[in-house]
Amino acid sequence: MLLPNSIVIGMVHYGGNMMMFDRRYFRYFDWIGFFIMLVLLGLGLLFVFSATYRPDQTLSLHFKKQLFGAGTGLIIYFFFCIIDIKRLSRWGVIGYFATLALLIYSTVGGWIAMGAKRWVSLYFFRFQPSELAKLFLPTFIASYFAELETPKYHVHPPIPFKDFLFPLGILLLSFLLILKQPDLGTALLVMFSGMVLLWFVGIPRSFFLVTGLMGIIATPVLWKCLKPYQKDRILVLFGYGDARKERYQIEQSKIAIGSGGLWGKGLLKGTQNKLEFLPEDHTDFIFSVACEELGFVGALCIIFFYVLLFARLVFIIMHVQNFFEQIVAIGLMIHILLSVCINMSMVTGMLPIVGIPLPLLSYGITNLWITMASLGWLNNIAIRRFYY
Repeated sequence: MLLPNSIVIGMVHYGGNMMMFDRRYFRYFDWIGFFIMLVLLGLGLLFVFSATYRPDQTLSLHFKKQLFGAGTGLIIYFFFCIIDIKRLSRWGVIGYFATLALLIYSTVGGWIAMGAKRWVSLYFFRFQPSELAKLFLPTFIASYFAELETPKYHVHPPIPFKDFLFPLGILLLSFLLILKQPDLGTALLVMFSGMVLLWFVGIPRSFFLVTGLMGIIATPVLWKCLKPYQKDRILVLFGYGDARKERYQIEQSKIAIGSGGLWGKGLLKGTQNKLEFLPEDHTDFIFSVACEELGFVGALCIIFFYVLLFARLVFIIMHVQNFFEQIVAIGLMIHILLSVCINMSMVTGMLPIVGIPLPLLSYGITNLWITMASLGWLNNIAIRRFYY
């Protein structure tokens, strides 16, 4: 039997449901956002290659892993592109509570590396459960408030504050579990992302005022709760610390960025990187490597592509009609946006070093997969807005 208008060009059976790909799917696919993502992904591979290149080993293990992560990340991207959004929402809620269980496990039996118990080992690879929280948190919050939707408060509801207590409690639990690993950077990122989403949902503005005042009052207590190295990182921001100890990492980063000049020293010619003065050059400080080798112009190009990506995502979000899908889309974008801003600020000395990688550029398979899954999910929302 011929399908209507003969527009169907392929079918996939998934979970008993037939998923049809027609010309509209390819027409409404966000090719612009996909192309920008590929450019940033390619730049990431280039700089991971450069940061880990050695004459006796041109293709390092880190580069090979990142290349594998990029290839499998594209599969994950398209997987999140084609799955039905309602199905993704159901999986997302289950996934978030499974993530909380994994976070609890990681504090007890997690894999220890660099003094932190952040990883869960699956024998053939290790991953950070805290990364999954960034992916599934928006779905949990959107689904929770979608269940509360009634004719009384629809789309932009005057939701009573008591209905915010449960998501606030879960958000606080997530923050504490990630902080326990310890991973202050990701904990703050998840907390800020959640607060932004609750602000869009309609939590009373007075909540932020009261929370801010309580935070200021509790500052002395919070300071005592910080670990010594966390205190050092904050003090370094204000000019304290020895340049050969506490300030070493940020000083080397600034030297790398400044020495790149206008056009840079050239690919594979960064001295701070090649002479191993710059710690974590292929992970958190990959932007410093890019600045040294491509200079100010190269740094501006990278920033330009990120601005283009976020401008495209904002454009898509503004045209999503369903309020709760908008919340999911905002949440999927906001953790990437915050990561970019925090990473670039910390490597240039405008924020304390908190260990947040640069999305799509920094080495790290788990972070790369979560970023590409988020962008794939966003593309899914961009496509489906024309179907309803």
